[in-house]
Amino acid sequence: MILKPIKQSFTVQYDYQLHFTRDLFGLGNPLFVDIIKNYKDYEPVKLLFVVDKGVVGSHPQLLEKISNYCASNSAHLKYTDSLVIDGGEQAKNKAEYIDMVLKGINDNAICRHSFVIALGGGAIIDMVGYAAAIAHRGVKLIRIPTTVLSQNDSAVGVKNSVNIFNKKNFLGTFAPPYAIINDSDFLATLEQRDWISGIAEAIKVALIKDRSFFEYISDNANALRKRELEPMQYVIYKCAEMHMYHISQGGDPFESGSSRPLDFGHWAAHKLEYMTNYELRHGEAVAKGIALDVTYAKLMGLITSAELNAILEAMTSIGFNLTLPLESQSKVQELLEGIEEFREHLGGQLTITLISGIGKKHDVHEIDMKVMERAIEQLNHQFALK
Repeated sequence: MILKPIKQSFTVQYDYQLHFTRDLFGLGNPLFVDIIKNYKDYEPVKLLFVVDKGVVGSHPQLLEKISNYCASNSAHLKYTDSLVIDGGEQAKNKAEYIDMVLKGINDNAICRHSFVIALGGGAIIDMVGYAAAIAHRGVKLIRIPTTVLSQNDSAVGVKNSVNIFNKKNFLGTFAPPYAIINDSDFLATLEQRDWISGIAEAIKVALIKDRSFFEYISDNANALRKRELEPMQYVIYKCAEMHMYHISQGGDPFESGSSRPLDFGHWAAHKLEYMTNYELRHGEAVAKGIALDVTYAKLMGLITSAELNAILEAMTSIGFNLTLPLESQSKVQELLEGIEEFREHLGGQLTITLISGIGKKHDVHEIDMKVMERAIEQLNHQFALK
């Protein structure tokens, strides 16, 4: 008897929303409880909060506000605990933090009809999302990002990850959150470098998708550097909107192919983070990676000198240091190894996104290493003189 293959296909619908507010856990703000009620309004829903230690330090009343908010809405919110975890890239480098979140999920009987709430910067968001995705094969997650970079980029997508084997995001999942909530009050207490670094992701998406958005960023570079909230709110909103539109309309939300335009500038950024032992913020590394790749694009004849200068001037006006921390030729070669590591991470054919003009992405499948070395030398020479 010949048994024929059994074939099946199915489609899964994903829906999630990004909300904008201020004073999220103020007793007069209904947004958070309304989000939970939209999921289930006939009984209280269990909530486990995982909070960035740095955010607690900057907002010392936060944990009390969360507890009081849940108590005042106890018909719908069942507060269990708040785990406070060190933020920054170390949150993604140490397995003990994943274990802490998983233990919290287990100890508080968080199930698939409960919620884990990740509150903090991009690293906390990534790590907690990964833990939530593997517990019970996935418990519901709400992200409350507190930095510019996490509000406009890392928290608005469908990816979660941690670092292992000295490789960034080697372990991870695709698991959309139930909702994301951007509270602009958290931005006020950011260090200047964190305020600036998140703008790199907005520059990235503007350069590959929207010339007019890049021009807005360039025209408002000084205002952004001076921490004016209105232009920053627009940059966050527009950047997040473009990221979410790409995820839903780009045709490959779970990145089964080799082209990842939203990783423009990231092959070098990921390697630079590792090479500096993560002393570079992710956004700072992305800015350097973008600067390198647009310099390479100019040397390859893809963009003009005027376009290159406009990009580099906008970035330096915002406050980015574009010098690459490569003190020897061996360090240059170590950085270039990041190209092959990037291919391994994607799988299949190497695909690096460059630009052929401001707002025009251009994928290439090979890199001329000699020209890339020239780009490194040119970039470092240019900014070493300043």
